[in-house]
Amino acid sequence: MAIDFHAHIITPEYRWGLKSLNIDPIAADGFALPDWSKEKHLEFMREAGIERSILSSPTPHIWCDDEKLTAKIHREVNVSMAEVCRKHSDKFSFVASVPLPYTYASIEEYRFAKEKLGAVGVKLTTNAGGVYLGDPSLDNFMAELNKESALVIIHPQRAAEYPKTPITGTVAAIYEYPTDTTRAVLNMMAHKVMTRFENIRFVVPHTGSFLPYMLQRFTGVSGILASMGMMESVDVQKEFQNLYFDIAGDPEPVALDMLLSVAGEDKIVYGSDFPHSPAKVVLAKKKHLDENPKYQKLLLKIYGENEKNCLGK
Repeated sequence: MAIDFHAHIITPEYRWGLKSLNIDPIAADGFALPDWSKEKHLEFMREAGIERSILSSPTPHIWCDDEKLTAKIHREVNVSMAEVCRKHSDKFSFVASVPLPYTYASIEEYRFAKEKLGAVGVKLTTNAGGVYLGDPSLDNFMAELNKESALVIIHPQRAAEYPKTPITGTVAAIYEYPTDTTRAVLNMMAHKVMTRFENIRFVVPHTGSFLPYMLQRFTGVSGILASMGMMESVDVQKEFQNLYFDIAGDPEPVALDMLLSVAGEDKIVYGSDFPHSPAKVVLAKKKHLDENPKYQKLLLKIYGENEKNCLGK
């Protein structure tokens, strides 16, 4: 029985928040928000053998130039998520949605969601209004999360500027999501986020995105840049070792092996990406993974101790 670290909840309050700020999911990401209901989600969990889903709001990130309005919408989204989880506390938990890049408002919202609503962590988009994870302007917020030994579920958010004519510019899930995830985590490494805030448990989505390829390259290039005085020296491997990774998306036949070539087996957890990935598709992938003898010992960790450690239990 797995714990799902990459599952989304789409409440009316979230949809209203997007609409009120004129954020169109199709324009932002290339596809419409899927339908969601607690009944469909619980049915999916039963069929997939998922014991608990850690729910997070999806992309696009809710943000505008009006800080108070942005914070107000995130509050309403969090209250709506908490209400669903309260009624199904045996199956659902949630991570807070916060109004980054407004750091002090985000600290306040995280505290409220954790202390008053029962949030088990926080979801952070790779960038919020163009401000990327790892940016020094977010250090006060990261310090608060570090003090709380917070669980942070990272989710991709398409970059503000990207080439729109190639096929990669049409639907964000094709290329922009893993690209922005990789961009954000490399920025976090460069600013030593994982070692400066070592109590935070970060979960990187989609089997590490492009990080398995980029890890060695970034190690080499950052070393050259540091020797030229163009950036601070950073122990890339030490930063990387503090990360967890979910396997949402397509872990077989290539991505999971690539991740295992650079990450320890104790750092991998399950993720479905439901409902953005339809139940039928997720069930077929999970069945194939569960029946692959190559991963039987690994799955015992993914469905057991790794998930408990990631939750801080």
